[in-house]
Amino acid sequence: MLVTWRYRNRNSLLENFDPRARWISSFLILFSIVAFWDIRFLLFFFALVMFQYYISRLTWHETRRAWIFLLIFIVGIVGLNALISGRAGPSMVLKGTHVYWMGSWTVPLTHWTIVIKLTTEKAFFAITQIVRMLSMAMLFLIIPFTIDPRTYGITFSGMGFPDRFAFTMDLAFRFVPTLARDFSVTLDAQRARGYEVEKLEGGLIAQLRKLAPLMVPVTMNAILGGEDITNAMDLRCFGLRKRTWVQALTYHWWDKALIAFSLLLFIASLIIRLGFGIGAFWIPEWFLNMAPPA
Repeated sequence: MLVTWRYRNRNSLLENFDPRARWISSFLILFSIVAFWDIRFLLFFFALVMFQYYISRLTWHETRRAWIFLLIFIVGIVGLNALISGRAGPSMVLKGTHVYWMGSWTVPLTHWTIVIKLTTEKAFFAITQIVRMLSMAMLFLIIPFTIDPRTYGITFSGMGFPDRFAFTMDLAFRFVPTLARDFSVTLDAQRARGYEVEKLEGGLIAQLRKLAPLMVPVTMNAILGGEDITNAMDLRCFGLRKRTWVQALTYHWWDKALIAFSLLLFIASLIIRLGFGIGAFWIPEWFLNMAPPA
């Protein structure tokens, strides 16, 4: 049986919008964010996304795992990579002349020397990158928690996508929660048989071998579940003709207003970025002068 994310009706303002309008609006805002590297514009979008999160009435308890994953990935990986290497940044970041620390490290047993140069340009680029990535991630973080999973298929079908794609997206949104449910059930079953996963010892290879009683049943169950769904769809001749949906979605004036606002925001972003050339990477003078030029 397929399960879903922990969706529940919170009677929030956000849930009054048609899910198609929310998807279209989210992608338009995403494209608007991508257009900028200037943190002054990115903070505007960050505030806009935070407002959306606020009106969704989500709690920390419901989303803490997603938040922890995002913060580890964005701050711990993307932010540190931007701070140390400055990759994907403009030339002024890569050349960084305001150095506040420089060091080198020789890899043991080799003659490789890694030189690390931390500059104010890289530091502010890392901050900008974190704000930019968080804005993008938070834009879609709330979707699985605030959209009724029964409407996934009809939402994508109503946006003009083929039924196969719509149903594929429906299954994709349910895959991770279903896999987590199967893993939890398998773990409880193994514990009932005396298997103590908390006492795994040995090296990495030994620990992976000891996890086989958990991973093998979960993997096999996922494969068999996928085959059952495929067979059930084939038996019902899915995809031979345009299908109908039990539930119907209807655009209201507030849905059209949301799409219009997002479209105007996207057009304004293109005009500002491409027409006036505003929105490239920017660093305040006071931050730049925190370290003397080399």
